[in-house]
Amino acid sequence: MAEKKILIVDFDLKSLESLSELFEKLNVKIIKARDGISAFEKYREEAPDLVILEAMLPKLHGFDLTEKIVQDSRGTVPVIIVTGVYKGHQYRNEALRTLGATDYFEKPYDKEKLVERARKLILDEAEVEEDIPDLPDIPGADAVIKSLAERLKKQPSDKSDKED
Repeated sequence: MAEKKILIVDFDLKSLESLSELFEKLNVKIIKARDGISAFEKYREEAPDLVILEAMLPKLHGFDLTEKIVQDSRGTVPVIIVTGVYKGHQYRNEALRTLGATDYFEKPYDKEKLVERARKLILDEAEVEEDIPDLPDIPGADAVIKSLAERLKKQPSDKSDKED
């Protein structure tokens, strides 16, 4: 299995480091950015498996960045928004339904729930793909496997949906 990557974006250095430390135990490569424009550049260069970002970002707002990543990846790269500013159902609904975010956490957030959600998004996909045998003789088999893995990634976890 190829090394998994998480792009973490936060303008606040302390928050950026805190988020990064949370995911070190997942044994993934952590990529960091402090503004929306450099985050999109790193997303393009590094092709992360997951993006976790603060909604309030300089140079390119986190909601706009979410929309760009979702459009650019055609929804294959999950984006989790973690915010201390945009609180409430209206922001969560906009992020999830309109912008295409995979999940939405408000600060202060439950660290264990965030890590578990991220783990499911990046590691369970690999487990699903490993459980399905290679089907080289069947045309389109790879596309079907990828499609199934994407559907599983997009299913919201019961725990994070009930945080509201």
